[in-house]
Amino acid sequence: MTRIQSICRILTLPMILLVIACGGKEEPKAAEVPAADRPLTEFQLEHGIGPVTEMQLGEIDTALVSSGKTIFDVKCVACHKTDERLVGPPLADVTQRRSPQFIMNMILNPDEMVKRHPEVRAMLATYYVPMTFQNVSEPDARAILEYLRSLAVQTDSQDQDV
Repeated sequence: MTRIQSICRILTLPMILLVIACGGKEEPKAAEVPAADRPLTEFQLEHGIGPVTEMQLGEIDTALVSSGKTIFDVKCVACHKTDERLVGPPLADVTQRRSPQFIMNMILNPDEMVKRHPEVRAMLATYYVPMTFQNVSEPDARAILEYLRSLAVQTDSQDQDV
Protein backbone atom coordinates (compact mmCIF):
# COMPACT_ATOMS: atom_id res chain seq x y z
CA MET A 1 0.00 0.00 0.00
CA THR A 2 1.37 3.34 -0.94
CA ARG A 3 1.73 6.20 1.39
CA ILE A 4 -1.06 8.11 -0.44
CA GLN A 5 -3.46 5.19 -0.06
CA SER A 6 -2.71 5.04 3.66
CA ILE A 7 -3.38 8.75 4.07
CA CYS A 8 -6.63 8.43 2.09
CA ARG A 9 -7.80 5.59 4.33
CA ILE A 10 -6.96 7.55 7.47
CA LEU A 11 -8.81 10.65 6.21
CA THR A 12 -11.85 8.75 4.91
CA LEU A 13 -13.39 8.04 8.33
CA PRO A 14 -13.21 11.67 9.55
CA MET A 15 -14.64 12.86 6.21
CA ILE A 16 -17.57 10.43 6.47
CA LEU A 17 -18.23 11.53 10.05
CA LEU A 18 -18.09 15.18 8.99
CA VAL A 19 -20.60 14.62 6.18
CA ILE A 20 -22.95 12.74 8.52
CA ALA A 21 -22.67 15.42 11.20
CA CYS A 22 -23.32 18.29 8.82
CA GLY A 23 -25.90 16.73 6.57
CA GLY A 24 -29.51 15.81 7.18
CA LYS A 25 -30.38 18.73 9.37
CA GLU A 26 -33.42 20.79 8.54
CA GLU A 27 -32.83 24.38 7.74
CA PRO A 28 -34.16 26.60 10.52
CA LYS A 29 -37.62 27.87 9.66
CA ALA A 30 -38.41 31.52 9.57
CA ALA A 31 -39.10 32.74 13.06
CA GLU A 32 -42.35 31.13 14.15
CA VAL A 33 -44.83 33.34 15.90
CA PRO A 34 -45.26 32.21 19.53
CA ALA A 35 -48.82 31.19 20.44
CA ALA A 36 -49.09 34.13 22.82
CA ASP A 37 -48.53 36.55 19.92
CA ARG A 38 -50.88 34.93 17.39
CA PRO A 39 -54.17 36.70 16.75
CA LEU A 40 -57.18 35.04 18.32
CA THR A 41 -59.58 33.08 16.19
CA GLU A 42 -63.25 34.01 15.96
CA PHE A 43 -63.99 31.01 18.18
CA GLN A 44 -61.52 32.22 20.83
CA LEU A 45 -62.97 35.72 20.74
CA GLU A 46 -66.45 34.29 21.36
CA HIS A 47 -65.64 31.41 23.72
CA GLY A 48 -62.32 32.32 25.30
CA ILE A 49 -58.90 30.70 25.35
CA GLY A 50 -58.56 27.45 27.23
CA PRO A 51 -59.43 23.79 27.46
CA VAL A 52 -63.20 24.10 27.08
CA THR A 53 -64.32 24.14 23.46
CA GLU A 54 -67.66 22.33 23.60
CA MET A 55 -70.44 22.23 26.17
CA GLN A 56 -73.77 20.48 26.29
CA LEU A 57 -76.11 22.25 28.68
CA GLY A 58 -79.54 21.06 29.63
CA GLU A 59 -81.89 21.84 32.46
CA ILE A 60 -80.34 23.33 35.59
CA ASP A 61 -78.89 20.53 37.75
CA THR A 62 -79.75 21.42 41.38
CA ALA A 63 -77.08 19.12 42.86
CA LEU A 64 -74.46 20.80 40.68
CA VAL A 65 -75.84 24.23 41.66
CA SER A 66 -75.39 23.37 45.34
CA SER A 67 -71.83 22.17 44.76
CA GLY A 68 -71.10 25.25 42.64
CA LYS A 69 -72.39 27.63 45.30
CA THR A 70 -70.14 25.97 47.89
CA ILE A 71 -67.10 26.30 45.61
CA PHE A 72 -68.07 29.88 44.69
CA ASP A 73 -68.36 30.78 48.39
CA VAL A 74 -64.87 29.43 49.05
CA LYS A 75 -62.98 30.46 45.90
CA CYS A 76 -64.79 33.45 44.36
CA VAL A 77 -66.46 35.65 47.00
CA ALA A 78 -63.24 37.43 47.92
CA CYS A 79 -63.46 39.21 44.56
CA HIS A 80 -67.01 38.71 43.25
CA LYS A 81 -70.53 39.38 44.42
CA THR A 82 -73.47 38.31 42.38
CA ASP A 83 -75.36 41.60 42.31
CA GLU A 84 -72.76 44.35 42.65
CA ARG A 85 -69.18 45.21 41.87
CA LEU A 86 -66.54 44.17 44.35
CA VAL A 87 -62.96 43.68 43.20
CA GLY A 88 -64.30 42.01 40.06
CA PRO A 89 -67.55 42.40 38.15
CA PRO A 90 -70.93 41.24 39.46
CA LEU A 91 -71.76 37.78 38.15
CA ALA A 92 -75.54 37.33 38.45
CA ASP A 93 -76.06 37.94 34.73
CA VAL A 94 -72.70 36.75 33.40
CA THR A 95 -74.33 33.77 31.66
CA GLN A 96 -76.39 36.22 29.63
CA ARG A 97 -73.30 38.15 28.58
CA ARG A 98 -70.81 35.34 27.97
CA SER A 99 -70.89 31.85 26.49
CA PRO A 100 -70.56 28.88 28.88
CA GLN A 101 -67.18 28.06 27.33
CA PHE A 102 -65.97 31.63 27.88
CA ILE A 103 -66.96 31.49 31.57
CA MET A 104 -65.28 28.14 32.11
CA ASN A 105 -62.13 29.16 30.21
CA MET A 106 -61.96 32.33 32.31
CA ILE A 107 -62.14 30.23 35.48
CA LEU A 108 -59.68 27.60 34.24
CA ASN A 109 -57.24 29.75 32.26
CA PRO A 110 -57.39 33.30 33.63
CA ASP A 111 -53.71 34.12 33.10
CA GLU A 112 -53.80 33.60 29.34
CA MET A 113 -57.25 35.16 29.07
CA VAL A 114 -55.96 38.31 30.82
CA LYS A 115 -52.86 38.41 28.62
CA ARG A 116 -54.49 37.74 25.25
CA HIS A 117 -58.25 38.27 25.14
CA PRO A 118 -59.24 41.85 24.21
CA GLU A 119 -62.48 41.88 26.22
CA VAL A 120 -60.75 40.55 29.32
CA ARG A 121 -57.99 43.13 28.88
CA ALA A 122 -60.69 45.81 28.71
CA MET A 123 -62.19 44.45 31.95
CA LEU A 124 -58.73 44.72 33.52
CA ALA A 125 -58.69 48.40 32.60
CA THR A 126 -62.02 48.79 34.43
CA TYR A 127 -61.41 46.59 37.47
CA TYR A 128 -57.59 47.03 37.75
CA VAL A 129 -56.96 43.59 39.26
CA PRO A 130 -56.42 40.54 37.05
CA MET A 131 -58.36 37.40 37.86
CA THR A 132 -56.06 34.75 39.27
CA PHE A 133 -56.27 31.00 38.98
CA GLN A 134 -57.95 29.59 42.09
CA ASN A 135 -56.80 25.98 41.62
CA VAL A 136 -60.20 24.98 40.31
CA SER A 137 -60.64 21.71 38.43
CA GLU A 138 -62.76 21.44 35.30
CA PRO A 139 -65.58 19.66 37.20
CA ASP A 140 -65.48 22.43 39.85
CA ALA A 141 -65.60 25.10 37.13
CA ARG A 142 -68.61 23.32 35.64
CA ALA A 143 -70.33 23.40 39.05
CA ILE A 144 -69.61 27.13 39.38
CA LEU A 145 -71.05 27.66 35.90
CA GLU A 146 -74.21 25.79 36.92
CA TYR A 147 -74.51 28.00 40.02
CA LEU A 148 -74.13 31.11 37.84
CA ARG A 149 -76.75 29.75 35.43
CA SER A 150 -79.13 29.34 38.37
CA LEU A 151 -78.60 32.99 39.33
CA ALA A 152 -79.64 34.09 35.85
CA VAL A 153 -82.81 32.00 36.11
CA GLN A 154 -83.59 33.53 39.54
CA THR A 155 -83.02 37.04 38.16
CA ASP A 156 -85.37 36.33 35.24
CA SER A 157 -88.11 35.08 37.58
CA GLN A 158 -87.79 38.10 39.86
CA ASP A 159 -88.01 40.44 36.86
CA GLN A 160 -91.25 38.73 35.77
CA ASP A 161 -92.74 39.13 39.28
CA VAL A 162 -92.31 42.89 39.20
